[in-house]
Amino acid sequence: MAGSSSIEWTEATWNPVTGCTKISEGCRNCYAARMAKRLKAMGNKRYSNGFKVTLHHDLIDMPLNWKKPKRIFVNSMSDLFHQDVPTSFIKDVFNTMNMGNWHQFQILTKRPERVLEIANELNWTPNIWLGVSVEDERVLHRIDVLKQIPAFIRFLSCEPLIGPLHNLRLEGIHWVIVGGESGPGARPMNPEWVRSIRDQCREQNVAFFFKQWGGVQKHRTGRILDNRTWDEYPQVATL
Repeated sequence: MAGSSSIEWTEATWNPVTGCTKISEGCRNCYAARMAKRLKAMGNKRYSNGFKVTLHHDLIDMPLNWKKPKRIFVNSMSDLFHQDVPTSFIKDVFNTMNMGNWHQFQILTKRPERVLEIANELNWTPNIWLGVSVEDERVLHRIDVLKQIPAFIRFLSCEPLIGPLHNLRLEGIHWVIVGGESGPGARPMNPEWVRSIRDQCREQNVAFFFKQWGGVQKHRTGRILDNRTWDEYPQVATL
């Protein structure tokens, strides 16, 4: 439920919530849903409900036991702002993040409208990063909502990138992650889509992170773009 992570842009994961429901095309081949199914079959008690939204109250304080500063991906196996997660539970998660000010917490959501609804009830300390998934132009509206939320660091996760993203308006955005879909049924990513986003980030002075090319076997395609890796982080929040 928590610990070190192989996800390139973070260092650890913390899952006080597991389970989710699909709401856009980026969810079609959800890695978390596949993993939850596998963990349930293995008898993991945390996943006895499969991919149904489940709250793990006993994990709320876990990051406070990690004394070494980490970048922590919050709910890699869920969406903290899913409609089935009570606002009171979200506030408990934020309380832990507020207290754990030696860490940086990275929250990623496809439901920024829910965040905006309750944003004024939450304590947005500088160590809390908030991002939205933007897989293609059909969900560009998520960026506009994100800009209205008072997080100190706002970021985009363009993964799985399944279409071009032209004319991105990145004012108020501090970081952009791009990655191709991986695993069974992975949809291809056009290299020009990636270069376009990278170039827009460079033009608008936004940190760019290229995570992976993806594919059915992502280890074969790697993460080199134009002869180098791109591992930029927002400067104002670098550990």
